[in-house]
Amino acid sequence: MADDYAAFWYTTNSPTGWVGSFDPSKPTIILLPPPYLDSTWLNTQFEDPRLDANFNMIAFDARHTGKTLARVHGGQDAWTDAADLAMACQELCLPPAHVWAAEAPATYCALRFATLFPDMCLSVTLITAPSAPDSTSTPFSTLHELLHMWCEAEELRTLEHAFTNILNVSFGPHLSIDLHDELIAHYEKHYPPCKRAAIMHIGAQIIGSEALGAKDFFPITQPVLLIHGDQDEFHSVAHAYRVRDELVNARYGAQLYLLRGARGGIGTIPGHASVANRVFASFLDRLPLARSDICPPAEPIEQRMARALKILAEFTGDPHIVHRDPLSAMAFSCVPRDVQRRLTEQFATLSKAEHPAFSPLSSDGRPIRKYSERIHDHWFHVDHDGMSYAAGVEDDEWSPPNKRQNTALQDFKHTRSRAANAVLLDASSLEHAVIKNSLSRVASATGVPVTRFFRI
Repeated sequence: MADDYAAFWYTTNSPTGWVGSFDPSKPTIILLPPPYLDSTWLNTQFEDPRLDANFNMIAFDARHTGKTLARVHGGQDAWTDAADLAMACQELCLPPAHVWAAEAPATYCALRFATLFPDMCLSVTLITAPSAPDSTSTPFSTLHELLHMWCEAEELRTLEHAFTNILNVSFGPHLSIDLHDELIAHYEKHYPPCKRAAIMHIGAQIIGSEALGAKDFFPITQPVLLIHGDQDEFHSVAHAYRVRDELVNARYGAQLYLLRGARGGIGTIPGHASVANRVFASFLDRLPLARSDICPPAEPIEQRMARALKILAEFTGDPHIVHRDPLSAMAFSCVPRDVQRRLTEQFATLSKAEHPAFSPLSSDGRPIRKYSERIHDHWFHVDHDGMSYAAGVEDDEWSPPNKRQNTALQDFKHTRSRAANAVLLDASSLEHAVIKNSLSRVASATGVPVTRFFRI
């Protein structure tokens, strides 16, 4: 489509860093990172000898993450993400591969990829079983408010407070200090408040995920492994069992492994990731061995994508889908066209107010300080137990000039009142998507050009 553009970045474990040097005798694994993180956060997988020595591995940065360049588009959903992945595989002449996906939206993408392109997918491993969020539940309502605090922060302390609580909700209260610092530094560098459009778009794919039912799982015929934390507050263990039971056509029967003491971030926290890697490697060892010969696609890309559009048309019951452009990933979108157009206009409005938003970076593009090195002299100092303690308040030396010097407590109360009237963009249905309040004055920022791109 003329209004869509994407250039995807990928990383491999091959000697040269390119797909061409894959060992043809080893199976291939495609890794899809968790939300707000990119392929650089998959070291626990790439450096694990149980995986690195026995498999070819390739990881893609999704749209709006890492070094991938893409426009924020109102039509993006799990179907378009699957189309992106399929065209990437064909452009790189990848062999059929095992897909490892960490949390929504990657898990949704993996399931849609297995549905539309079964010949490209050998198996599916889902880190945290995907489920539709309950807007009335405490974890999701809390995350909703914290995302708005993140986007609307006007000084460093409020932003750090939002990050800390997001990590506490998503990963649990016992992250190591180093990992805590690294995650916050990554968020500050890649998702400062001046990239609110991208922040909210990814957040919508987490909070606004569609409910998957038996119809969605019925087409999945590949072997499936679910790795789920037994302490996950967002997605219950009961739901993980339901997903396993509804994967009725999964070859050999879908398998569920409950990771004791784990919540979110199973693929990111080193201890949890090591156990998950062992389970994953054991799962793959029981499957038939597949080679990784690098060959051109058996049929032209346009023809293969057109066939996928026919599958999508049958799945959705919309015969008009088959007439769309097969070479555009956005042609696979199941978001209503009028909603796409409205959201695209809203994102364009957001991009006009990019520069006035607060940035936590210094002039060299790096975070001003480590979170652990801050001075504990303000409200909402979060201790190692995850609780916030009140202390003295001083003027914030990190606030931008000519801004109100609010405490984090005042900002939090103000954000709660605004969040009650704000509607997060719903990436699945998007029928009621609205951007309100000060979000209409902000924008997403573009990435930095890099060299290892292929274009779709």
